[in-house]
Amino acid sequence: MRRFWTKAEAGPVEPGGFGVLLDGKPMRLPSGRMLAVGALALAEALAAEWQAAGGERGREFSLESLPLTRLVGTALDRIAPDPQQAVAAVARYGETDLLCYRADFPPALAARQQAAWQPLLDWAAFALDAPLRVTAGVVAVEQERRSLEALARAVAAHDPIELAALGEIVQSTGSLVLGLAVSHGRIGAHEAHDLATLDERFQAEEWGEDAEAEARLARIRADIEAAARLISFARAGAA
Repeated sequence: MRRFWTKAEAGPVEPGGFGVLLDGKPMRLPSGRMLAVGALALAEALAAEWQAAGGERGREFSLESLPLTRLVGTALDRIAPDPQQAVAAVARYGETDLLCYRADFPPALAARQQAAWQPLLDWAAFALDAPLRVTAGVVAVEQERRSLEALARAVAAHDPIELAALGEIVQSTGSLVLGLAVSHGRIGAHEAHDLATLDERFQAEEWGEDAEAEARLARIRADIEAAARLISFARAGAA
């Protein structure tokens, strides 16, 4: 895409809330809906993305440079009209949560997974009333219905913007427990990334780093960090 504006700034929009003004004109989403959020700080962060995009008028930019805007757009256009559909999609990750699937070889990796992942599963059991079963290898494990229902309730407690951010973390990590742990402030974005990529980092230690793999992990980290930032902005606006 090509930058067509000179100045991006946050400001009030109709019928209420704050949005991004591109050369004074309020920005709309692809659906035609006004981009409007309740927190000025979030609108300012969105405007900062647009001010930086492309660098100057006429230059090319991509949606990758607008991670917060992309998530907010998803929240307003796709989640807000039917939140239950998004809740169900995100909650489904609890059925095959990454943290429940452990290596049986080599022993060093299995031990590292146990030490790093089990405390988060213990947290989910006590804080969310959602104990989850663990298995080794590729054999699937069926989780108790009451645990999955408890996880679904935890997901449903998020508003559309928070839910979009939670979904990004869960999809990036393959773990609903990690996403909820970030949302609840149990862990930060960096720790969530490190826990989710434990296997890849173990392999890099054993066999050496790979540039393509490192680039992929960096993209995952950036996605998780953007989503965690969005949750912080959303919570601050609701306070």
